[in-house]
Amino acid sequence: MIFGWLNAKLPTDTSRFEESPQYRDGRFQNKKPHKRKGKSAAFSFIRRLIKDQKTDPRPVKSMPVYNINKTELFLLDDNNIHIIRLGHSSLLLKLGSDFWLIDPVFSKRASPFSFIGPKRFHQPPISIEQLPPIKGVIISHNHYDHLDKASIKALCKRADFFMAPLGVDGDLVRWGVRPSQITTFDWWQQLQLGKLKLTFTPAHHYSGRGLDDNSSTLWGSWVIQYNSQKIFFSGDSGYFSGFKSIGDKHGPFDLCLMESGAYDANWPFVHMQPAQSMQAFIDLQGKQLMPIHNSTFDLAFHPWYEPLDTLSELAEAKNIEILIPKFGQVVTVGQPLATEFWWKDLN
Repeated sequence: MIFGWLNAKLPTDTSRFEESPQYRDGRFQNKKPHKRKGKSAAFSFIRRLIKDQKTDPRPVKSMPVYNINKTELFLLDDNNIHIIRLGHSSLLLKLGSDFWLIDPVFSKRASPFSFIGPKRFHQPPISIEQLPPIKGVIISHNHYDHLDKASIKALCKRADFFMAPLGVDGDLVRWGVRPSQITTFDWWQQLQLGKLKLTFTPAHHYSGRGLDDNSSTLWGSWVIQYNSQKIFFSGDSGYFSGFKSIGDKHGPFDLCLMESGAYDANWPFVHMQPAQSMQAFIDLQGKQLMPIHNSTFDLAFHPWYEPLDTLSELAEAKNIEILIPKFGQVVTVGQPLATEFWWKDLN
C-alpha cells in the first residue's frame, strides 16, 4: 500500500490529452506556470508536520453537526438550489428533484493510508448508505481530500453520472465506475442536462496522488447553473487572473463556494489566503460567499478556526453577505442565513 502511494498509477492513454491547451511536455500546466518543488517539498512538509508546534490544530469540543433527515431533503422546493455542507469541500446539492455530490469524502482520513494521515474532526451529517438517490458526482481534482477511493467505490452503483477533469476517469474506472457513466472535461467545456448546465473552469493548482504522478490529470473549478440560479465552486486554487475571466464570462454568481483554509506562506500559488479568497469572490462578481475547504481536516499550520474568523471579519468590513452554516445545515441560494459564529465556542 505504501509503495502504491509512492508510485501512483499514471493515465495509460495520454494521446487523448494532446488536443488540450493545458497539456504540455507530458503534464497538465497552469495558465501561468510556476515552478513545482517536487518530492523534496513533500518530505519537507512531512518534517514540518512532525516538528512544528501547532496552535489549536483541531477543535477541543465536539463540532456541531446537523444529522440530515432524508425525508426533509425531498421536501425542499424544486425551484431553488439547496446546498448542504458535508465536510471540508464535500457538498450535497439539490437541483430540482435531483441530488448531486461535489468532491465527496466520507472516509475517516484524507490520506492514502487508513491508519495515518489527517483525521476528521466530525462525522459526516449523513452516511453514504443514507443518501437519497444521487444523480451525479462532480469532481474538481484528484487530491485525497477531494477524491476519496472508498467513497467513489461506494457511490459507483448509487450515482448515475460522474463529471471529472481530464485523466481522473482512469482512477474512477479502476475503482468500479463504468466508463459510460463518466464525462471528462477540459477547461471551459460545458454540458447541458435539462435545466442544469455544468461548466468546468480553470483553477491555479496541481494534481497528484503519489510522488511520481504530479499534474498527470487536470484540476479546475465548476460553474453550476440551474434554472436562473448560478453558483461557483472554486475547488482548490491559488489566486490568479482566471477568477476575473470566469466572472466576466459567467458571472454574476448568486453564491460562490470559495476555498479558504489549509493555506500557508510556503504555498502561495496553490492555496489562497483569506484576503485572496475575498478578492477572488469580488472578481467573480459574487452575491453570497460561503467558505469551504476548512473545519474538517488538519491540513496546514494555522489554527483550525482562523479561516472562518478572518474571512467573516473581511466580509463585515466590506459589507459582503457571508454564509457559514453548520455541517448538515441547509443553505438555500438567494436566501439569508444568520451567522451564529458557532466555531468560536469550540476551543
